[in-house]
Amino acid sequence: MLSQKDLKQISLIGITEEQVEHQLDDIKKGFPFLKIESAASVGKGIMSPSENEMNDYLAKWDAYLNGGHKIVKFVPASGAASRMFKNLYSFLDADYSKPETEFEKVFFENIKKFAFKKELCNTCKRNEGKCVTCLIDNGEYKAIVENLLEPRGLNYGKLPKGLLLFHSYDDGPRTPMEEHLVEAALYAKSDGKANVHFTVSHDHIELFKQKVAEKADKYAAMFNVKYDISFSEQKANTDTIAANPDNTAFRNEDGSLLFRPGGHGALIENLNDIDADVIFIKNIDNVVPDRLKDDTVKYKKLLAGILVDLQSRAFAYLNLLDTGKYTHAQLEEIIRFVQRDLCCRRTDIKELEDAELVIYLRNKLNRPMRVCGMVKNVGEPGGGPFLCYNQDGTVSLQILESSQIDKSNDEYVRMFKEGTHFNPVDLVCATKDYKGRPFHLPDFVDKSTGFISSKSKNGKELKALELPGLWNGAMSDWNTVFVEVPISTFNPVKTVNDLLREQHQ
Repeated sequence: MLSQKDLKQISLIGITEEQVEHQLDDIKKGFPFLKIESAASVGKGIMSPSENEMNDYLAKWDAYLNGGHKIVKFVPASGAASRMFKNLYSFLDADYSKPETEFEKVFFENIKKFAFKKELCNTCKRNEGKCVTCLIDNGEYKAIVENLLEPRGLNYGKLPKGLLLFHSYDDGPRTPMEEHLVEAALYAKSDGKANVHFTVSHDHIELFKQKVAEKADKYAAMFNVKYDISFSEQKANTDTIAANPDNTAFRNEDGSLLFRPGGHGALIENLNDIDADVIFIKNIDNVVPDRLKDDTVKYKKLLAGILVDLQSRAFAYLNLLDTGKYTHAQLEEIIRFVQRDLCCRRTDIKELEDAELVIYLRNKLNRPMRVCGMVKNVGEPGGGPFLCYNQDGTVSLQILESSQIDKSNDEYVRMFKEGTHFNPVDLVCATKDYKGRPFHLPDFVDKSTGFISSKSKNGKELKALELPGLWNGAMSDWNTVFVEVPISTFNPVKTVNDLLREQHQ
């Protein structure tokens, strides 16, 4: 039972008692698995445009940029970098002092290749009185790692990923945040202006603002662009209650309820606050140096060109339905568009009377739209593209995480494992309707697609409720289109040694 003190805590967060009860009920019951028709592949839910088609879409995007539309680049950047350094933290805790594992050896052998090497060297000189090379010669390996990770050094273990030095250039190293500013100037500039929005954690927002104040003018001059850079934090009212293994509310040592961030699905609220005609979404760590940006830029423009083409056709059909003056042949044309181009099918569509059909088509056309890049599966973790059954009985494209797959269904597990492509978080979205009004994005979330994960706090096990993920359940009721993009557009940095890959040098 919730006490008066609990209710006061709940209202301060900005949620209701009913919501908390509902969340505890979700934890208790769990969530249903999705019903899958098949994995998506090229020709079956994934587009792979020819050279001519590609040029056509690129031209459409260039024309759209010249049409005075507002474009925003939306970058989820709240992740701390601590996971990048998990292996180095293990080295600090190890009972040996010289590198032993393959990871440790690769790190120290190549330490001069990291973009942060100069800053690290200066920090070591200040704190240890020796440069990195001297410390290695003396066998003082742990001192180097301490200076990299700890607050007395560069504090990389506590900083956000977006503010670490990733890439080296002649005019000085760059952080991922700077690389995103460069990208925005290359494919999302309209009327000489580039709008970039970062979602950051509360602890890091001032650091980001500081870095922007330091660097933005440099890139504005370099690319002849005017930046509008904004930030938001995950909203407190998207936090979810934690539960004990017996499904009762988990309490902190002081007796208060424990609320945890609801996962990246909470960012649908932040996305909902963005006023834009087209929004690009890409993770903070998926960036490359300038010499490799051509593919990124080309395929970002391709996805955007496909989006604005599909959107203009959907808008034309909605305006036609509004007139009430359409022929049966025109309705059949709209059905083909919804089924073939938007990949949304309904088995009993032939049985619908014209009046029912119009309601159904209007409903499917008038919703947010996203075009998602899909890369060939190379064994990286991430969601996959599938054709799934929706609550209304239609089949459409969805991005599924492994947690949404029923592991006891051998056929589903096989589909997931043998899927040809996966989602690298490369999306271009349109969030306004055909009359220019913004959609209320929380209305298009499938609330039954959350999941429960096992966590712990102070050594006690707990159940955490993750909201429907941003790319999967939170966008479940959007029009979704998948396009094949090359693996060269996907270069995430999950561990510090990933920065040694050729793509980041």
